[in-house]
Amino acid sequence: MPVTIAAIQMCSGTDPVRNVETMRRLVREAAARGAVYVQTPEMTGALQRDRTGLRAILRQEEDDLVVAAAAQLAAELGIHVHVGSTAIALADGKVANRGLLFGPDGARICAYDKIHMFDVDLDNGESWRESAVYSPGAVARMADLPFARLGFAICYDVRFPELFKTQAQAGAQIISVPAAFTRQTGEAHWEILLRARAIENGVYIVAAAQGGVHEDGRETFGHSMIVDPWGRVLASAGGTGEAVVLAEIDIAAVKAAHDKIPNLRNGRAFTLEAPGDHPVKGGVAA
Repeated sequence: MPVTIAAIQMCSGTDPVRNVETMRRLVREAAARGAVYVQTPEMTGALQRDRTGLRAILRQEEDDLVVAAAAQLAAELGIHVHVGSTAIALADGKVANRGLLFGPDGARICAYDKIHMFDVDLDNGESWRESAVYSPGAVARMADLPFARLGFAICYDVRFPELFKTQAQAGAQIISVPAAFTRQTGEAHWEILLRARAIENGVYIVAAAQGGVHEDGRETFGHSMIVDPWGRVLASAGGTGEAVVLAEIDIAAVKAAHDKIPNLRNGRAFTLEAPGDHPVKGGVAA
């Protein structure tokens, strides 16, 4: 049966308390409008470039304000609440960029640590070294909702199609892409990447985003959106500020897309003969 899902757009600042209050308000609005699954953006708890400032607000998962609020909201509203990600202190002193899914009873169903680190130098002079702060995950995750199998990705993961294909081949029908895309990269690639991942894998893509100019000085692209398995944008937000993006989805559309374009079944094993003395295995130079 069709269900309503939501992506929450935020413009998180540096104070987790204020960000949690914003999250509470927007998740409750989404639930009041019929959403049974609500996703928040990457770094819901705080966007903080300053490493000293970030570490001052870090908590381990059991003490984190966003985690506690999401669990409480899920139980209060009887829905699935998916914290797209928030910064979590690890026992070894490192930091995880962690997404967490909570069920209608408030229990944590699944957690996913972002695998691919955003280490880039942009044309406009921005330089990002996510790996200098965050410890990359090494395990892809999926979880079963009552109406669909959900796969997990976060932001920069969207540029690694093998992650999405692997999950789709394992039965994912929805794949989440919460993000804090920079304005420059978002303008160039955000929508086309989301639609491509949906089309390639015949899945719904749900992408809750940060949008606007943040307290720490960065500017994110926004345009949270929900894309269907045929690559059509069902709903989207503007580029700045808060929004609740809702769409009614029917998981039968996933099978319909796979029946029309059965590329996940039609793939064939092959070898690559590369010039020179640089053998390639699994897409990575040996």
